[in-house]
Amino acid sequence: MTRAPGRIGTFAVAFGATRLAYGRLRRRPPGNPGSWERTNHAGRRVLLQAGQAAAFGSAVAALPAAPPAALAVAAAAACGRYDDLRGDHRRGFRAHLGALRGGEVTSGAVKLFGIGAASLAAGALLKEKPLDKVLAGVVIAGTAHLVNLVDVRPGRAGLLVLGLGAPGLLRGALAGAPMGAAAAVLGDDLGEVAMLGDAGAHALGAAVGSAIAASNGRLGLAAHAAGLVAAAVWGERAASA
Repeated sequence: MTRAPGRIGTFAVAFGATRLAYGRLRRRPPGNPGSWERTNHAGRRVLLQAGQAAAFGSAVAALPAAPPAALAVAAAAACGRYDDLRGDHRRGFRAHLGALRGGEVTSGAVKLFGIGAASLAAGALLKEKPLDKVLAGVVIAGTAHLVNLVDVRPGRAGLLVLGLGAPGLLRGALAGAPMGAAAAVLGDDLGEVAMLGDAGAHALGAAVGSAIAASNGRLGLAAHAAGLVAAAVWGERAASA
């Protein structure tokens, strides 16, 4: 049996599960309906259900192939949703760590430590050697941060996920999970009907980061980790400017 059906099947499961969850969340949003609405960069009202649906779809599709990846996705979605609800004007790691030193636990600090810990745990389960475990954790957390970093205009995060996931799809089925989920809501994201929010961007980033970590050896992990750390440094400088 070839591995191609696995890739196609994973993509299809993620796509279908995301569409199903998206429709359900739009019909019956849990909690306060206003918590699922935001105003985007152009002043248009958009919906956040796409992000939670994409997180659900990617986790469901990743679970059979790599349970640690599903763990990272679920944690990233939970921390991101908390930030969607509780986030404030502060941007960048420095601002949130400064607040933490002053005794205030911000939503950004919750994301930093929550997603970081879950990513390291997933990396430890995906790899065997200690250094590879750490590098895999950095790749997962770094990719989650990167996808969220670019989610400032319609469709950018989803397109980045598709671009990052495509090479991994040649190596295994796991990359099909974030790609299928991102594709399922990309139309509404580009059309400014919905947005991924922190929950969706971080979850999709963690999913594609898990696929990258699972399909690379030490050299590939180190190269990806170095690039992601550089992107994080650039983002921190931009946030502080």
